[in-house]
Amino acid sequence: MSNPDGLLVDIAAMVESEHSNQMPLTVVVPGAVITGRLAPESLWNERVAEVLAASEHLKPFAALFAAPATGDGNDVAPPVARPTHLHLHVARILQGSYGLPHTGGMYRIAIADISSWTVGDLSYSDQ
Repeated sequence: MSNPDGLLVDIAAMVESEHSNQMPLTVVVPGAVITGRLAPESLWNERVAEVLAASEHLKPFAALFAAPATGDGNDVAPPVARPTHLHLHVARILQGSYGLPHTGGMYRIAIADISSWTVGDLSYSDQ
């Protein structure tokens, strides 16, 4: 959507400010339905850095996701900008009766690309 949904931006901002990773969300983006739990960007980056660092071939990329050390001794946090992206973990792309990957993955999604959304983590049942 060219004009991001203000309520969705507010939800993302609340997740960022409270450092919660328990908000389940399902979004529709061009070509996919993605379901998972929102995570603050810093926690999402930390987890991606851990996964990359554990891979011999991908280890050099881990530094791109590591939190920069300010080293300035300033304990005051800078003002937080309004979120432009959602950071989902334990997330799956829903395809037919499957969620890919089965164990869940890490997705960064531009809020401007989301055409619709719902609170909740969609899952399939074999029943």
